[in-house]
Amino acid sequence: MLMPKRVKRRKQFRGSMAGKATRGNQISYGEYGIVALEPCWIKSNQIEAARVAMTRHIKRGGKVWIKIFPDKPVTTKPLGTRMGSGKGALEYWVAVVKPGRVMFEIAGVNEETAREALRLATHKLPCKCKVVSKADLEGGAANEN
Repeated sequence: MLMPKRVKRRKQFRGSMAGKATRGNQISYGEYGIVALEPCWIKSNQIEAARVAMTRHIKRGGKVWIKIFPDKPVTTKPLGTRMGSGKGALEYWVAVVKPGRVMFEIAGVNEETAREALRLATHKLPCKCKVVSKADLEGGAANEN
């Protein structure tokens, strides 16, 4: 599963997920993509499950890009532990995703196959998502400004 090779600090604050994604909100590599519609934390195993679902459906044809990386450590304290005595141990890694973020991209397959592969991948993710094409986002960006 995805995780950083090394980090400057082992434990992080939770932070906030306010606002919309200003970066990574365009399809830059492929033809079709998955866009987040709500803010969430996506675990490394959920990213891997979505990747496997896509690659299995396209039968290893085409190309898949993962545009999010789990670089935030999440800690939890053991069950039945009293409050206090410091912060818990590192449990898993998450990618912080804001609305509008393009999380996965796909190219090299026909539209029907690509949309179905991305639809299967959205079921593996914890937030509401939308399957979009490059043309959809370029048209949408012009209308918003």
